[in-house]
Amino acid sequence: MGELVAIAKIAKPRGLKGEVVADVLTDFPERFEGLQNVTALLENGERRELKIEEHWFQNERVVLKFEAVNSIEAAELFRNAEICIAEEDAVELEADEFYDWQLKGCEVVTVDGHSIGIVREVMRTGGTENLVVEDDGKEILIPFAEAICAEVNIEKRRIVVDPPEGLLEF
Repeated sequence: MGELVAIAKIAKPRGLKGEVVADVLTDFPERFEGLQNVTALLENGERRELKIEEHWFQNERVVLKFEAVNSIEAAELFRNAEICIAEEDAVELEADEFYDWQLKGCEVVTVDGHSIGIVREVMRTGGTENLVVEDDGKEILIPFAEAICAEVNIEKRRIVVDPPEGLLEF
């Protein structure tokens, strides 16, 4: 089995029948349509194969009901678990679109070869996404915009940036 891709993170149980409320981690909420088999990655690192019986959206979140999870206690096991699908089942993206997990861990270098650091996370602030790049404990925010990110090479795990004057203060 290939890598797992998280599409939701369970926040807490909801109701008495074992439903859980989860934050959606995918740009494609329609992913949940017809989705049945998922893998839950528990906080302790354990994996559980689950089957989604039903789902519905509620205030930016998704409510999931899994087969054989029928009580609040059973649902409690999945608090903070990530709901994942196999990487090969992930939605094919356009050439210039990337999943957060593909960007995490990439090295960020300037066009003249200066290493800036490693992408720790992708931060969404409504408008442009920002790459949170870490270097020796320092955090640098780099807008993930075509004008700045000249090249994204997922295979080589590197992102080449052409930062505007003043963005990077070395």
